[in-house]
Amino acid sequence: MNRILPITLIALLVGGAAGGVAGAIAGDDSGGGPAAAQPRTTVAAATDPAATYRRDAPGVVQITADETQQVPTTPFTPPSSRKVQALGSGFVIDTRGDIVTNDHVVAGGSGIRVGFSDGASYPATVVGTDASSDLAVLRVHAPGSKLHPIAFDDSSGVRVGEPVYAIGNPFGLDRTMTAGIVSATGRNIPAPDGLTIPGAIQTDAAINHGNSGGPLLDGDGHVIGITSQIQGGTVDANVGVGFAVPSDTARSVAQQLIDHGSAQHPWLGVQLRATGSGRGVVVAKVVPGSPAARAHLTGDAIAALDGRAITTPAQLADAVARRKPGDVVRIETVRDGAHRTVSVTLGNAPQRT
Repeated sequence: MNRILPITLIALLVGGAAGGVAGAIAGDDSGGGPAAAQPRTTVAAATDPAATYRRDAPGVVQITADETQQVPTTPFTPPSSRKVQALGSGFVIDTRGDIVTNDHVVAGGSGIRVGFSDGASYPATVVGTDASSDLAVLRVHAPGSKLHPIAFDDSSGVRVGEPVYAIGNPFGLDRTMTAGIVSATGRNIPAPDGLTIPGAIQTDAAINHGNSGGPLLDGDGHVIGITSQIQGGTVDANVGVGFAVPSDTARSVAQQLIDHGSAQHPWLGVQLRATGSGRGVVVAKVVPGSPAARAHLTGDAIAALDGRAITTPAQLADAVARRKPGDVVRIETVRDGAHRTVSVTLGNAPQRT
């Protein structure tokens, strides 16, 4: 069975943080928060990869966080724990020192440090985390001269086949660049809290453990995604199928984390199964107190949302993800041959505890 794996590198803790690369994304004029991306009017063509690396590699950082890991017990050993170090990647999004990375890079960690391309590292604090999108924002306490923003691009314009580059720290090998193409768009991948991250970008650019949180760049060297997961195979490493959280999601969530310390996501609160007939999806279970529970959707087959046909669970997840908490949607359902349409007010996905 294939597995989707987060790509944070975990190693036994050793003294000092390894030197990394400074990462950044263009911020607004105030120096705080990611700037709005410009719509992509054309598919980015491949520029000189060496020029892209020279310009953007100084904008990629290495992130380390200390974690306590429980050691499995045996009949002959008492319970114990050991300190490990999580290693991932990230990039700066403004001149204030805000950095985007993955939630799973820093979740439960302490002593977070950010390493730059000259080998210097500085402490960082967590501005906010969002397990529902597997994103986090850190603020590094480093001189302004270390911060080299990389611009976000509009991920909705990404097309299959266009060239992409990933820069990160696979296996601790800092400032590693790999190249590939966009293999697919619109993938749904699991979030750390069990929700779905819609619209992920699939790529064959090699990404491995330690790449988590680094940028996926288009042919112009702009960020179109945050490398987050790989498809598991017979080995616990890259098999040519990697996934990146789309930049449109990352930019929106990063701004919410900077402004409020948390992010909101539209939520229906259902567990689904396919009908097998290609006509709708069956609500197998609803979360108590959720919008779906209040609408009494348990056992219904959802056939459409706001007039658009729903044939798979992924389609429903995508349709809900395009809304925001508080939006009212019209859901068409079928049960025992009876049709009904119900208006449902979407909630805000509960935060991980």
